[in-house]
Amino acid sequence: MKLAVFDVDGVLTNGSISLDPTGAEHKIFNVRDGQGLKWLREAGIEIGIISGRVSPAVEERMAALGIQYVYQGQIDKLAAFDDLCAKLGVGAAEVACVGDDVPDLAILCKAGLAVAVADADPFVVQHCHWRTELAGGCGAVREVCELLLEARGLLDTLRCRYLKWVPGD
Repeated sequence: MKLAVFDVDGVLTNGSISLDPTGAEHKIFNVRDGQGLKWLREAGIEIGIISGRVSPAVEERMAALGIQYVYQGQIDKLAAFDDLCAKLGVGAAEVACVGDDVPDLAILCKAGLAVAVADADPFVVQHCHWRTELAGGCGAVREVCELLLEARGLLDTLRCRYLKWVPGD
């Protein structure tokens, strides 16, 4: 896989939307998911975010993670998916896509690897290749990142450098 595409609400978050008294929206992101996304970028796997909603919190979090391909307010997620693939010169078969609900179906069905989070809509799960053990916003994204890194033989090296040694030393 050369590109990993993630939905936001229900994938990078648990799908809950909190509004404060001023109407400002707040989202909660999992830091372990963020670490997984950083590892993907380090491994040369591009990351795309395609969300149906627009949220300043998403923009801020993705900027903090160094993710530059962020498509928000996408009613037609497939158009955003096709645009991103064209920009990066990546074929759909080289894309892992993670979603949770029916608005994600078009891109899940086009991607080479379609992943549903554990608490995804059952209809969506039927159209995916793999399902995470953890729910959206609770480490599901990290699971997908680790799956992709393991497939490249990089996961142990990325983990073990925090021990200050590399497997085989």
